[in-house]
Amino acid sequence: MHTGEIRFGRFRLDLDRPALFRDGAPVRLGGRALAVLGVLAEAGGRTVDKHDLLARVWPGATVEENNLQVQISTLRKALDDHDRNHLVTVSGRGYRLVGLDTLTLSDDARTATDPQPGAPSIAVLPFVNLSSDPEQDYYADGIVEDIITGLARIKWLQVIARNSSFAYKGKSVDAKLVGKDLGVRYLLEGSVRKAGGRVRITAQLVDATSGVQLWAERYDRGLDDIFLVQDELTLSVIGAIEPSLRKAEIERVRRTRPDRLDAYDLVLRALPSVYSMMDKRAADAIPLLWQALAIDPDYARAHALLAWCHHFRFSRGGMDNEDRAAAVEHARAAITGGSDDAAALAISGLVIWFDGEDPETALDLFDRALAISPSDIFALSCSAVALAWMGETDLAIQRSEHALRLSPFDSLSYMSYDALSVAHFDAGRFEKAREAAQRASESNPQFSVPPILLSAALERLGRHNEAKAAASHALALNPGFTIGSYRVTVGRMTRVFDAFADAWRRAGIPDS
Repeated sequence: MHTGEIRFGRFRLDLDRPALFRDGAPVRLGGRALAVLGVLAEAGGRTVDKHDLLARVWPGATVEENNLQVQISTLRKALDDHDRNHLVTVSGRGYRLVGLDTLTLSDDARTATDPQPGAPSIAVLPFVNLSSDPEQDYYADGIVEDIITGLARIKWLQVIARNSSFAYKGKSVDAKLVGKDLGVRYLLEGSVRKAGGRVRITAQLVDATSGVQLWAERYDRGLDDIFLVQDELTLSVIGAIEPSLRKAEIERVRRTRPDRLDAYDLVLRALPSVYSMMDKRAADAIPLLWQALAIDPDYARAHALLAWCHHFRFSRGGMDNEDRAAAVEHARAAITGGSDDAAALAISGLVIWFDGEDPETALDLFDRALAISPSDIFALSCSAVALAWMGETDLAIQRSEHALRLSPFDSLSYMSYDALSVAHFDAGRFEKAREAAQRASESNPQFSVPPILLSAALERLGRHNEAKAAASHALALNPGFTIGSYRVTVGRMTRVFDAFADAWRRAGIPDS
C-alpha cells in the first residue's frame, strides 16, 4: 500500500497506519476492511475488479467471494454519509470509491490513477435518442458503432470497444469518472434526432482529465447523407485530437458501406440478436440479414453476421451440417472483393477457423483485420481464441489482454477470457486458467464453454468435486455437449485438445 492520505467527504484515510477518520474521529474497522478501502482509494476513483481486490487483500490465499462481500458491507456501514454513497458497485465488474476530494500519495500512486500514457485514447459514449419514438434507439446506437469503427482505424489512437462504452447508456455521467473508469483521455458524447427524411446529430468532444469541452458541432442532413455526416464527425474528432493528422490516416476512416441505406438499417436492427451469441436469438437476426442482402448482395458486414449466426446454430443448436456449410459460405462471401471492414474480416476468420477447417485463411484474415484496425475488439478476441487452441499461447495472451484493456466492460469479454483460459491451461498455469474461465463464466453466464474450461482447470488443480460440479453446470446449459462434438470446431491442434479431453473425461463430460 502506498504512503500518504486520501480525503473524501467527511472521511480521511491515512495510508501510513492505516486508519480511517470521520470528522477527525477514528472509525473502528478491521484490518481486512481497511485493506479493501486502501486498494479502492489508491485507484483514485477508478473501478477495481473484485478479483483484483481478492488477490491484493488476501495475497496467496484461495478465498471465497462472500468474504469480500462481508468487508464491502462493513465499509458501507462505516462510510454512511446519509446524503451520498461513497462505495459504488459497478455491475458485473467490481467496486469504486467516489467523491474523492484530495489525494496526497507517492509519485507511483499518482501515476496509477492517470489515464493511459502514450497513445491518445477515446471512448464514444452512447448518443441520446431525441426522437419521439424510443424504438429509434437502434439507429442512434448504430451511428455510434460506425463512429467507433472509423476511429479504431487510426493507428495511433486507442479506442474503447462499443460494449464497454455502452455500459453508460441511459446514465448521467461525470466525464472525469468515466475517463478514469475506462482509462481514456477523451470522451465523445452526442445525440440523434431522426424525423421523416432527415436526421440531426450533435456531438461534443470532452477532455476526460479536465472535463473541458474541446469541440462541438451540429449536423442537419437528409438521411441519404448519413454516411457523409459520420465521416465528417469522425474526422473532426480526429482533427481535434491530432491537428497534424496525415492524409493517409484520414483515408483509413473510410470503409465499405452498403449501396442502399435500408440495407444498413436492417443490419442495425439485427445487431442486438447477433451479439447475444445465442442460437435461439440468431433466428431473429437471420431474416433481417437476408433482407439486407436482398437489397445489397455484396454487403460484407451482413454476410459476416449471417456466418456468425449459422455458426451459433451449428455449434450450439444441434451440429446440423447445413448450418455449418451456410456459415462458411457467408464468411467467404464477406471477404470476396477484399473487404476493408475489420470486424467483418475477423468474424469471417473465426467462422472459417471453426467451421471451414482452413486455419491459414483464418490467420490471414485476422492479420488483415488488425492491419486495418488495431483497436478492433473482434479482430483481437477472435484471433486470440483461434491462436489459443492452436497452441500459440504467448500471442493469444497478448491479444486477449489487449482486448480486455480496450474493452473492460464488454459483454463479449468472455471470448478473451476463454482464450486466456485455454492458453494458460496449455502452458500448465492451471490456476490462471481457472481464474480466466471463472471470469468468462461471469461475463456470459448462459454460455456453456466457460464452465467447460473451468472444469478442466479445476480437475488439473486436483479439485475433482468442483470440476464435476462445473461440468454438470455446463451440461445443464448445453445438454448436447460432448468431447467429440467440441473437437469438431476447436480440435485443430491435437496436443492442445487432448489435454483438455483427458481432464473432461475425469470430470464427467461424455465422449459422444
